[in-house]
Amino acid sequence: MSRAIARWILALALGAIGVLHFVGTRGFRVVVPDWATRITRLDKNDIVIASGAAEIALAAGLIALPKERQRVGWATAAFFVAVLPGNIHQWRTRRSTPGLDTDARRFGRLFVQPLLVAWALWATGEPARKTTRRRR
Repeated sequence: MSRAIARWILALALGAIGVLHFVGTRGFRVVVPDWATRITRLDKNDIVIASGAAEIALAAGLIALPKERQRVGWATAAFFVAVLPGNIHQWRTRRSTPGLDTDARRFGRLFVQPLLVAWALWATGEPARKTTRRRR
Protein backbone atom coordinates (compact mmCIF):
# COMPACT_ATOMS: atom_id res chain seq x y z
CA MET A 1 0.00 0.00 0.00
CA SER A 2 1.35 3.40 -0.86
CA ARG A 3 1.81 6.03 1.79
CA ALA A 4 -0.70 8.30 0.06
CA ILE A 5 -3.41 5.63 0.16
CA ALA A 6 -2.60 4.83 3.79
CA ARG A 7 -2.78 8.53 4.63
CA TRP A 8 -6.18 8.91 2.94
CA ILE A 9 -7.59 5.83 4.71
CA LEU A 10 -6.30 7.14 8.04
CA ALA A 11 -7.78 10.58 7.36
CA LEU A 12 -11.16 9.15 6.37
CA ALA A 13 -11.25 6.92 9.44
CA LEU A 14 -10.26 9.78 11.77
CA GLY A 15 -12.84 12.07 10.20
CA ALA A 16 -15.62 9.50 10.47
CA ILE A 17 -14.82 8.67 14.09
CA GLY A 18 -14.53 12.38 14.85
CA VAL A 19 -18.02 13.00 13.49
CA LEU A 20 -19.34 10.11 15.59
CA HIS A 21 -18.05 11.91 18.69
CA PHE A 22 -20.59 14.65 17.96
CA VAL A 23 -23.45 12.28 17.12
CA GLY A 24 -23.10 9.68 19.87
CA THR A 25 -21.32 11.24 22.83
CA ARG A 26 -22.89 8.75 25.24
CA GLY A 27 -20.98 5.81 23.77
CA PHE A 28 -17.69 7.68 24.04
CA ARG A 29 -18.20 9.01 27.59
CA VAL A 30 -17.59 5.56 29.10
CA VAL A 31 -14.05 5.68 27.76
CA VAL A 32 -13.20 8.95 29.55
CA PRO A 33 -11.53 8.28 32.92
CA ASP A 34 -12.82 10.30 35.89
CA TRP A 35 -9.33 11.72 36.51
CA ALA A 36 -9.42 13.32 33.04
CA THR A 37 -12.32 15.53 34.10
CA ARG A 38 -10.41 16.66 37.18
CA ILE A 39 -7.23 17.44 35.24
CA THR A 40 -8.91 19.24 32.34
CA ARG A 41 -11.77 20.78 34.36
CA LEU A 42 -14.09 19.67 31.57
CA ASP A 43 -17.01 17.30 31.86
CA LYS A 44 -16.99 14.03 29.96
CA ASN A 45 -19.19 15.37 27.15
CA ASP A 46 -16.80 18.28 26.59
CA ILE A 47 -13.83 15.90 26.46
CA VAL A 48 -15.65 13.70 23.93
CA ILE A 49 -16.49 16.74 21.79
CA ALA A 50 -12.93 18.09 22.03
CA SER A 51 -11.42 14.75 21.05
CA GLY A 52 -13.85 14.49 18.13
CA ALA A 53 -12.89 17.98 16.98
CA ALA A 54 -9.21 17.03 17.26
CA GLU A 55 -9.79 13.93 15.13
CA ILE A 56 -11.58 15.95 12.46
CA ALA A 57 -8.81 18.57 12.48
CA LEU A 58 -6.12 15.91 12.18
CA ALA A 59 -8.03 14.24 9.34
CA ALA A 60 -8.25 17.56 7.50
CA GLY A 61 -4.57 18.24 8.11
CA LEU A 62 -3.55 14.85 6.74
CA ILE A 63 -5.24 15.75 3.45
CA ALA A 64 -5.11 19.53 3.15
CA LEU A 65 -1.63 20.33 4.45
CA PRO A 66 0.88 18.42 2.31
CA LYS A 67 3.76 20.73 3.28
CA GLU A 68 3.08 19.98 6.95
CA ARG A 69 2.56 16.27 6.41
CA GLN A 70 5.24 15.10 8.85
CA ARG A 71 4.15 17.49 11.59
CA VAL A 72 0.53 16.44 11.20
CA GLY A 73 1.71 12.82 11.31
CA TRP A 74 3.52 13.41 14.58
CA ALA A 75 0.47 15.24 15.97
CA THR A 76 -1.74 12.33 14.92
CA ALA A 77 0.61 9.85 16.56
CA ALA A 78 0.65 11.97 19.73
CA PHE A 79 -3.15 12.02 19.72
CA PHE A 80 -3.23 8.23 19.53
CA VAL A 81 -0.88 8.07 22.51
CA ALA A 82 -2.99 10.62 24.41
CA VAL A 83 -6.20 8.59 24.09
CA LEU A 84 -4.57 5.32 25.20
CA PRO A 85 -5.44 5.95 28.88
CA GLY A 86 -9.10 6.00 27.84
CA ASN A 87 -8.71 2.62 26.17
CA ILE A 88 -7.02 1.26 29.29
CA HIS A 89 -9.81 2.73 31.45
CA GLN A 90 -12.45 1.07 29.28
CA TRP A 91 -10.69 -2.29 29.55
CA ARG A 92 -10.16 -2.03 33.32
CA THR A 93 -13.74 -0.92 34.05
CA ARG A 94 -15.18 -3.49 31.61
CA ARG A 95 -17.41 -0.85 30.00
CA SER A 96 -18.83 -1.83 26.63
CA THR A 97 -19.14 0.30 23.52
CA PRO A 98 -20.21 -0.81 20.04
CA GLY A 99 -17.69 -3.33 18.79
CA LEU A 100 -15.90 -3.46 22.13
CA ASP A 101 -18.40 -5.49 24.10
CA THR A 102 -16.21 -8.25 25.51
CA ASP A 103 -13.14 -8.29 27.72
CA ALA A 104 -11.13 -9.88 24.91
CA ARG A 105 -12.09 -7.17 22.42
CA ARG A 106 -11.37 -4.37 24.89
CA PHE A 107 -8.01 -5.94 25.69
CA GLY A 108 -7.21 -6.45 22.01
CA ARG A 109 -8.00 -2.79 21.37
CA LEU A 110 -5.04 -1.85 23.54
CA PHE A 111 -2.71 -3.43 20.98
CA VAL A 112 -4.29 -1.54 18.10
CA GLN A 113 -3.14 1.81 19.51
CA PRO A 114 0.61 1.26 18.86
CA LEU A 115 -0.27 0.14 15.33
CA LEU A 116 -2.18 3.39 14.79
CA VAL A 117 0.85 5.36 16.01
CA ALA A 118 3.09 3.49 13.59
CA TRP A 119 0.57 3.94 10.77
CA ALA A 120 0.37 7.70 11.31
CA LEU A 121 4.16 8.05 11.31
CA TRP A 122 4.71 5.78 8.30
CA ALA A 123 1.93 7.28 6.19
CA THR A 124 3.23 10.80 6.72
CA GLY A 125 6.96 10.12 6.68
CA GLU A 126 9.44 10.73 3.96
CA PRO A 127 9.15 8.17 1.21
CA ALA A 128 12.20 5.99 0.80
CA ARG A 129 14.42 7.30 -1.93
CA LYS A 130 15.59 4.93 -4.57
CA THR A 131 19.29 4.80 -4.78
CA THR A 132 20.96 4.23 -8.05
CA ARG A 133 24.43 2.90 -8.26
CA ARG A 134 26.69 4.35 -10.85
CA ARG A 135 28.66 2.04 -13.03
CA ARG A 136 32.31 2.73 -13.15
